[in-house]
Formats: sequence, structure tokens, C-alpha cells
Amino acid sequence: MKRAIPAALPALFLAGCNMAPAYHRPEMAAPPPASFKEEPGWSVAVPSDAVARGEWWGLFNDPVLDGLERKVAVTNQNVAVARATYQAARALVIVQRSALFPTITGTASGTHSDSFSGGSATGSSSTTSSGTTTSTSSGSRFALGIGASWEPDLWGRLGNGVKQAKASAEASAGDLANATLSAQGELATDYIQLRGDDALRDLLDRTIVAYKRSLTITQNKYKSGTVALSDVYQAQTTLSNAVASRQDLDRQRAQLEHAIAVLAGENPSTFSIAPDVWRPVVPAIPSVMPAALLQRRPDVAAAERRVAAANANIGIQRAAYFPDVTLSGSANTSGSTLGQLFSAATSLWSLGASGVMTLLDFGARHGQVLQARAQFDEAAATYRQTVLTAFQQAEDYLVATRVLADVTRSRIEAADAATRAEVIAQNQYKSGIIDFSSVVVAQTAAYSARQTQISAVLDQQTAAIALIQAIGGHWTSDPIAQMATTAGPAPK
Repeated sequence: MKRAIPAALPALFLAGCNMAPAYHRPEMAAPPPASFKEEPGWSVAVPSDAVARGEWWGLFNDPVLDGLERKVAVTNQNVAVARATYQAARALVIVQRSALFPTITGTASGTHSDSFSGGSATGSSSTTSSGTTTSTSSGSRFALGIGASWEPDLWGRLGNGVKQAKASAEASAGDLANATLSAQGELATDYIQLRGDDALRDLLDRTIVAYKRSLTITQNKYKSGTVALSDVYQAQTTLSNAVASRQDLDRQRAQLEHAIAVLAGENPSTFSIAPDVWRPVVPAIPSVMPAALLQRRPDVAAAERRVAAANANIGIQRAAYFPDVTLSGSANTSGSTLGQLFSAATSLWSLGASGVMTLLDFGARHGQVLQARAQFDEAAATYRQTVLTAFQQAEDYLVATRVLADVTRSRIEAADAATRAEVIAQNQYKSGIIDFSSVVVAQTAAYSARQTQISAVLDQQTAAIALIQAIGGHWTSDPIAQMATTAGPAPK
């Protein structure tokens, strides 16, 4: 028996097998196309050398936005949750891997006993008045022991547990990258809208000055008897509406500022962004081949890693059909003195093996395997749906960036024409050629055209941010690896 167990160890090593199916990334119904439908001639635009890979917001050339975006990865609390989840998943890999190796335990004890009267170590006995005999003894006792147990991974259950944990950790890294990209994109969108409100507030400030001038002119003409009182009321109505719109922009800007504060991990009560000159910058987005979305998008990569984890779980559940074998060994020694602990006469060692196998479970294991296979199919379908959604978003924002560029050019032309028409109407009114209602129409049209021009540029900027998110937000092909490196080295 002493020789049989050690001789069986190599056989147990060699007998290990993997019950999980060979893993292959789920195939799509059709391979990725060679080009995008909505922008087949998408030109290659190389970002500035000053823009680090992944720091796409640098394309907007706004220092305030740069500072806010860098805070997101550090202080945004949703990102912090994803980071903690990723760290926990990495720790689980360490726990699962430890099961592949033996567990070693050690024990040590020492006791000393004596009578309350301080009797000798030889012991004595006495009889009480009631006839009961008692004995007393004193002395010391020491013991040492070491034990080990190990479960050989005969059927790949433990190894598949490690694979499942690693795939889940990689999926969590993708979730972290996706959470960071989403928060950064949301912050950039809110910031662009806030700067757009600054531009609209500036436009309204200048418009209000012009409306006040028109009201003064109308009042003077009314006093001279050349226009009716209704013209004064129309001028006052136009001015008051503009003032109300300006006040509402203050509300919108404040709410955007609060949202940006939360995204940056700051308290809205102590956070503020000073007004600044509007930068109508629409960045050129570097092109990407459609197939690259499968690697660049962190949500796609995370979904694929969950398929791999589900595949490993099939092997874990299939291994339940086979017995669990555990090898154990121990060595113990004891004595009344420390010197006796290491003598052969007081030492004892043992080796053993045990196996456990479920003989009858009325289909429980079979159901668990079926469940694992269904979970794999679910994960694969989720992966395919995520890929399709990625292509949909890329196509949506490609057509948006292309069409909105044309829309902006038309809006600029309309604003220029409306401004010229407004000037002509004001001059004609001063000359008495037209009434003030025609001026109001021209003023309203000019303000609306200038406002729409700003909104068109904002739409372009927002679409550019959305497109950057749709293609993965990085100029590198492996954003998950980059994000995982930021969060810490992955377990080996």
C-alpha cells in the first residue's frame, strides 16, 4: 500500500482530460462586409500626433474637456463599480487556480496540567470521606502535525473552472472599458451641449440688444405719430420672448453643468464651468474596417468572452458524471518533552485516497448539462446580437455624420440669407416702406436661422462622438487590453 499510492500519482496526472467542447468564437450568419453601406468611401483621417490613442476627445481641441475626460476614468463612480467588479473577477481567477494544487495544513499544540495544590508530576490517588477515589496528575504534552490533501483534475473540472474564471475576468475588463467609454462619451456630449448653450446665450444677448434697439426706434416713431401703438406692442413682445428664451438657457446650462459634475465624480454644489468662446470643431474620425468592430468594441469583446466562459461551464457540468478523487497524507508526532517530538517512537504518518461519485440523482446532472448548453446558446446569441447592434450603430452614425455635414452647409447659407433679409427689412421700416410686422417676421426668421445653424453644428459634433463610441473609441485594435493594463496586470 505504501508503494501503490505514490506509484499511482503519475497515472492520475496523465489521466486528466477536458470535458468541455473545443471552443470556437460563434460565427455570424454572414461574414462582415468589406465596407460600410452608408460610407463605402470613408476616407482615412489620421489623428494628430498630440492625441494619444484612446484619448479621442483631444480631437475637439478643448483643454477644459481634456481635463474633465481624464477625471472620468478615475473618479466616476459607475466606472469605479466596474473597476471593482473587474478586480473581484481577477481575484476569483487566483482562487480557482489554487484548487489545482494541494492544500497543506499544519497543527501545533502544547498543554500543561497540574493539581491546584501543586502536586508532583508522578500523580497520586486519594479516597475522600464519602469513599470516592480521585486521582491527580500533572505534566506537559506537546504535539505537531502536518497534513495535505489534493484533488487531481482527472476530468478537467478544475481546469475548466480556471478557464471560466479567466474568461469572466476578461469579460469584466470589457465591461470596465465599455463603462469608461460610455461615461466619457456622455460627458463629451453634455459638454458639447453646454458649449452650444453658451453660443446660443451669446446669440440671444446680441439679439436682445438688437430687439431693444428696434423697440426704441418703434417707440420714437410712435411718439412722432408715424406708426401705430400696435407696433410698439409687437416690438415689446418680440423682446420679451427673447429674454424668456435667454433665461431658459440659463436653466438648461445649469442642468448640463450638474450632469457633467456627476460624470466627473464631483459634487454639483461646488462644481462650475466658466463660459467660454464656442469652438465649432467637428473632428475627422479615423476609418475602420467593418471586421475590426469585433475586436475594437469592448462590449462585443466582453460578449465573446462570456461565450467562452459558458463553454467552459459545459465541461464543469459534464465532469459531474465522474467521481471526485482526493489524495491525502499526514504526519503527526507528540511527546511530553520537545525532544520526544522527533523520535520515531512518537511519530505517525499516513497516506490515503478517497473517491466520491453520485450513483443516482434522478436526472439532476443531466439537467445541469442541458442548462449549461442552453446558457452557452444564450451567450452566443447575445454575442451575435451585440455584433449586429455594433454594425447598426456604426451605419447609423456614419450616415448621420455624412448627411449632417450637408445640413450644416445649408443652414449656414440660410442664416446668411436671413441676416441679409433682416437688415433690409429694418432699413425699409426706418424709411416707412413696410410696417413693423414685416420686421418682426424678418427678425424671427433670422434668429431662428442663426439658432438652427448652431444646432446643426452641435448635431455634427454629437454624431461624431456617437460614431467614435460606435467604432470602439480607440485608435488601437485592443481597447480591452489597454483598459485592463490601466486597472492592473491580469492574473497569469
